[in-house]
Amino acid sequence: MILVDTSVLIDWLKGKENLATLKFDKIVKTDSPFGISILSYQELLQGAKNNLEFEKLRSYFGTQKIFYLPDDLSFFDQASEMYRILRQSGKTIRSTIDVLIAMTSIHYNLALLHNDKDFQIIASEFEKLILFD
Repeated sequence: MILVDTSVLIDWLKGKENLATLKFDKIVKTDSPFGISILSYQELLQGAKNNLEFEKLRSYFGTQKIFYLPDDLSFFDQASEMYRILRQSGKTIRSTIDVLIAMTSIHYNLALLHNDKDFQIIASEFEKLILFD
């Protein structure tokens, strides 16, 4: 299964064509299994321009497979450690949410489809993060 990041979903919803959105189009057209992080779900909804768009986003993405953050402090300990290791090696991740999405991908053993350089940086240090090619 594939975890699709917010960066891909936003571009896809805006009709942008790039490598990641073309891959996502293929996933959707072939009914390949995919899911989103609960964090991506929240990011998508908070970006809604109005109530109608909010309801459309909620209606569509609320029916998709959602991967929740584990109810376990060790998950967040590991995410904090990931961020700390990256920072100590001189690599800055712009978003805590990206670290949590990367950890979600690792935790559930999912390939991550993204369009965000932060995930490339994380994957360069953490081989357990599998990026969807």
